Amino acid sequence: MGTTLQATNSSESQVSEFILLGFPGIHEWQHWFSLPMALLYLVALSANLLILITIYREPGLHQPMYQFLGILATIDIGLATTSMPKILAILWFDAKAISLPECFAQIYAIHSFMCMESGIFLCMAVDRYVAICYPLQYLSIVTEAFVTKATLSMFLRNGLLTIPVPVLASQRQYCSRNEIDHCLCSNLGVTSLACDDITVNKFYQLALAWLVVGSDMILVFASYALIICSVLRLNSTEAITKALTTCSSHLILILFYYTAIILVSVTHLAGRKVPLIPVLLNVLHIVIPPSLNPMVYALRTQELRVGFQKVFNLNQFMSRK
Repeated sequence: MGTTLQATNSSESQVSEFILLGFPGIHEWQHWFSLPMALLYLVALSANLLILITIYREPGLHQPMYQFLGILATIDIGLATTSMPKILAILWFDAKAISLPECFAQIYAIHSFMCMESGIFLCMAVDRYVAICYPLQYLSIVTEAFVTKATLSMFLRNGLLTIPVPVLASQRQYCSRNEIDHCLCSNLGVTSLACDDITVNKFYQLALAWLVVGSDMILVFASYALIICSVLRLNSTEAITKALTTCSSHLILILFYYTAIILVSVTHLAGRKVPLIPVLLNVLHIVIPPSLNPMVYALRTQELRVGFQKVFNLNQFMSRK
């Protein structure tokens, strides 16, 4: 009888929704952030869609390097879309309520897309490593089958390993507090509201970060270390310049991506004193890379610029002017 009564009270006290308060400490004027956020989201969507259309319609870009770039563009669209519509709804319409299933689904989507982006960066690093260090064997190693298998393995790895994150969060008891001082459902932000022990959640979050993102980062930088060593052994200055140019845009984005992750992690640990900083960096890390990635590739990759001009007939437009 006592057990039944305790279970009933527990189910009655379980909250039915969370309230996303937005940016901590600046709730009164946080709506001013809506304009730059909306612009970044619009740039992310439009620029990545242009990249996808260009790669799809231009036969000269049907190469592994650009196929991986197309996959990265798709992931960037998914990453931005999982969070930005809800953030803009909070800033514009004060729509702060989010149901528990929607919140856990957002946790899963954010973790999956973030890990997938790291995995695709690793695939692109391997592609550049083979192209520069083993150019004669490149066509026999990096084939259509290689691209398909590498992509599927990244999607399966990250899709499956991130499932326990929302599952563990959903098993916690949320019996009193339901206000999250954030713009989105972060795993630690949600589980910190739980009434029971969240040690398992913290441990798995840390293990996932080291197992997936940490191992990817180590392998990516190891690949580029080998690339740099191989390039420096070349006797031709022209060959060195060409080799570094082919992977410079990729290296810029990788450095930005992993630097941002490290900054978000460090500021999260010190977030109790200034909670706005980790929240703001977390949001920007979700929307800036999707808007930055296509711009860097479009500006620094000549083949992509030429393909873009062909697909959208910009050459004829410029000649008429």
